[in-house]
Amino acid sequence: MSASGGAAGIVLLYPDLLGTYGDSGNATILAQRLRWRGRPAEVVTVLAGDPVPASADFYVVGGGEDLPQSLAARQLGAVQGYGPLHRAVDAGAAVLAVCAGLQILGTSFVGPDGIRAEGLGLLDCASVQGPGQRAVGEMVVEPDPSLGMPVLTGYENHGGVTTLGNGARPAGRVRSGVGNGDGTDGAVSGRVIGTYLHGPVLARNPALADHVLSSVLGPLEPLDDRDSDALRVERLAAARGLASASAPSTPARGLLGRALRRG
Repeated sequence: MSASGGAAGIVLLYPDLLGTYGDSGNATILAQRLRWRGRPAEVVTVLAGDPVPASADFYVVGGGEDLPQSLAARQLGAVQGYGPLHRAVDAGAAVLAVCAGLQILGTSFVGPDGIRAEGLGLLDCASVQGPGQRAVGEMVVEPDPSLGMPVLTGYENHGGVTTLGNGARPAGRVRSGVGNGDGTDGAVSGRVIGTYLHGPVLARNPALADHVLSSVLGPLEPLDDRDSDALRVERLAAARGLASASAPSTPARGLLGRALRRG
């Protein structure tokens, strides 16, 4: 593990199955924010069928459709029980899971056949199909105070409703959007964070990226985030109805490109 001095290991899990809305960019952001601080980082991409290393520091799981979601859950050991991601978390790794990834990390979700499927059980939450239309659009989330970060923004597109058990707490309260379906978004347990925020969420919310990093590596050197935080600020202004129609938009891919160029 990098806490002992080596390069931070960041595993991007199954982007060929779970890569909706650029969620794979979350791994890029984690690595680049370490490199900006002069810390080495390595991103390892694990495709479907590849073995999952259990000794990395960070794991990123994205969103996807029902069938790829079920395939990913099986390969991660949801059916067998204790798999490499469980071992990694027990060893102190952090996990960020988005949308379908959140549901996979829970105790159960609904598979493509409409039948309950086993999740990994890393988060005490269960997901079912919602009774109404899909939740689609911008979302604003007030984070749990224990996370110590500003308001989060992202984009949601899902038909699920997620209910938390006693072993997890929400990532935050929904100011605008749907999230879990009960006024909250996501689930948090220790170093494992799940959310319905796409964007990619770490490009939109650099403070969340640093929270994930510091949960494993400890306190981080501050960065000048006036540029990196621009998209979050813009989306908050739009959500409040304050954005000017003539103001230029800063797409998430622009922040990713800037992250790669600035290193």
